Amino acid sequence: MATAVRGKIGNLPLELTSFVGRRREVTETRRLLSVSRLVTLTGIGGVGKTRLALRVAEDSRRVFEDGVWLVELGELQEEALLPDLVAATLGLREQSTTPALDSLAEYLADRRLLLVLDNCEHVLDAAASLAEALLRRCPELRILATSREPLGIGGEAFLRVPPLSVPDPERRSSRAGSSSGDAVTLFAERACAAVPGFGLTEDNRVAVARICQRLDGLPLPIELAAVRLRAMSAEQILDRLNDRYRLLTGGSRGAPTRQQTLRLCIDWSHELCTERERMLWRRMSVFTGGFELDAAEGICAGDLSPDDLLDVVAALVDRSILIREEAGAVVRYRLLETLREYGREKLEESGEYPSMRRRHRDWYQQLVSRAEAEWISPTQVEWIARLGREQSNVREAMEFSLTEPGEAEAALRIANAVYLFWLSRGLLGEGRHWLDLALARQGGQPTAERAKALYANSVLASNQGDIEAGAALIEQAGEIAEVLDDPAVRALVTHGVGQLAVCSGDLPLAVTSFDAALTTFRADGNTLLELATVLGLALACALLGDTSRSIACQEEALAITQSRGESVYRGYALCTLGLALWQSDPRRASGMLEQGLRLSRVVDDLLGSAICVEAMAWVAAGEHPARRAAVLFGVAHSLWRAVGSTGVVIPPLHEYHDETELRVRAALGKRAYEAAFGQGAGMSFDDGIAYALDEQPQGVPTAGGAPALTRRERQVADLVAQGMTNRAIAEHLVIAPRTVEGHVEHVLAKLGFTSRAQIAAWVVEQAQVDT
Repeated sequence: MATAVRGKIGNLPLELTSFVGRRREVTETRRLLSVSRLVTLTGIGGVGKTRLALRVAEDSRRVFEDGVWLVELGELQEEALLPDLVAATLGLREQSTTPALDSLAEYLADRRLLLVLDNCEHVLDAAASLAEALLRRCPELRILATSREPLGIGGEAFLRVPPLSVPDPERRSSRAGSSSGDAVTLFAERACAAVPGFGLTEDNRVAVARICQRLDGLPLPIELAAVRLRAMSAEQILDRLNDRYRLLTGGSRGAPTRQQTLRLCIDWSHELCTERERMLWRRMSVFTGGFELDAAEGICAGDLSPDDLLDVVAALVDRSILIREEAGAVVRYRLLETLREYGREKLEESGEYPSMRRRHRDWYQQLVSRAEAEWISPTQVEWIARLGREQSNVREAMEFSLTEPGEAEAALRIANAVYLFWLSRGLLGEGRHWLDLALARQGGQPTAERAKALYANSVLASNQGDIEAGAALIEQAGEIAEVLDDPAVRALVTHGVGQLAVCSGDLPLAVTSFDAALTTFRADGNTLLELATVLGLALACALLGDTSRSIACQEEALAITQSRGESVYRGYALCTLGLALWQSDPRRASGMLEQGLRLSRVVDDLLGSAICVEAMAWVAAGEHPARRAAVLFGVAHSLWRAVGSTGVVIPPLHEYHDETELRVRAALGKRAYEAAFGQGAGMSFDDGIAYALDEQPQGVPTAGGAPALTRRERQVADLVAQGMTNRAIAEHLVIAPRTVEGHVEHVLAKLGFTSRAQIAAWVVEQAQVDT
């Protein structure tokens, strides 16, 4: 895991509302960052630490040539996974046994980059250890953290974030709104968004100032209060706020004043909700990392019909209790962490907490089971995206199963179902983490689920090159198969033996094992394992020189995947077929590899992409000019490093790489080869794949002297003009939906537009100009 291969640099979210005030804090934070490599913004919940950090990070983009990256820790439960979370945010994939912290340090060692660690308080020790280790080994790294308390390590500078400035309500100004203070400005701007036409006047100025004063200038409760203008006047808000403030102070004199005030605002918001809204608020606190409507229906609805549930969800969004977010073509909802914690308290008080956690676990167990059952289908890409969005909830479901007495077998079932996702996305370390925990907690009972988990863990280990661990795991699975005397379990273990044999180079054993397992899988009608076995057999036969059988297996795999609309295994089948043909029929091999690379790009499979580009370099080595092969070797090198490998990992393929590389070096000469190789190695993921597929940027003139669009961006613009959605464009161009989103963003930025309608109008204008 040595490099990231994404096209963009940084991942800061777009600001959806205006940033108010904080000039002094912004200036001071930037000053501290210039003299200290670790700056922590501290303060109570709701004071605006995250928003301040994001503004400073945005303002600092030009200083950090390798990007500004936000890592959100609010949903992280396992401290041990903190390095993995940071690596995933940076776009790194772990395919080796190297600890994630070491891989991070290697990647960041020579990069000038700002890392924003948000919400560190609940993983304070882990965040401190990570920050200290990275700062010691990465001299150009800067870290900006937010936490309710400092991290407490050497060299740390911290700034306590104060509330917004609040004016004296009794001091009148000659002009309405002048010298109003940042808190009043924030209230007025949010109020205007809630009630168009709202403005500060002589009639409401004092009431608004007093509201902000009573709320101690805290941004979160001020924003929640401003929304209430939809239902009442500022004076009415102030009256209710005063009453509730006195009650709360009397009930909790030991708590800090600002915590009382924040609690007051949330209590008051809760009181203004209907009983249905309160019920849904507390039940939705069981989610982590957001949720989609079907999950709310399955877990939280109770007696509510789907239509009634949707109405209540819309009301909670309108009240700013729920945040609505778009993930591609899907809408997700989430509670701010402070509101989620409040809802969790109410859920515990209601006595529903244990049952809701169980309902949550059961629903997500069903979700991942459906994903596993439909993996070989046209919905595979959608399932990969859905499981990617639901990782926090899946982890929570497994955590419940691991901590609740008698539920370890359920943890195994969930982990076994998610195994395919972990494998396809390169999350091998995380998969092994959960499988290890589930296997340990289950206690060793010889069940089919345990055997399946041991098999899955073995495959993940072998893909990381940990052959010894993989062998020990599959041996345990074999012992269970003997106890159960189950042919299906025995075939699964045999397949695991074959997988280990391929990775260790024992190809005859691999062929024997795959042949034996294949008979059972076909008899059982297990398409998923049949397909995996056929592909394993194709690779082993190709490496043994049995090209005819390898091609037959690959064509069988293609027939299965094409008939079912599957993508992941189809991409591997095309890639393996290209590997088998690259010497005997390079033209056909090239076509297979290009198709495989397009599919790998759709499902974001970096390992499959690396194999395809590597083989495309071999094909190009036999053509002229040889420079293209050298560039492709550079692109492949970057991809291999991204998946934590030094290159082709299967022993026989090393010879092909070495032979073709020497031939290209000889044809070009040392200096020309290194220049071409460096060009490819320096490309982003998108640019590297575009080069391999001969989709290199081609300048397209734009109206008014605007910057040129690449050929791909012009294609996307034309399809936008046809009214196609991002998902439809992705399917049409055989690229990932998030790649389409990136292209649309680039088109908007280059043309200075803000909407898809403007793109469509521009395309029409260009057509008229061309005519």
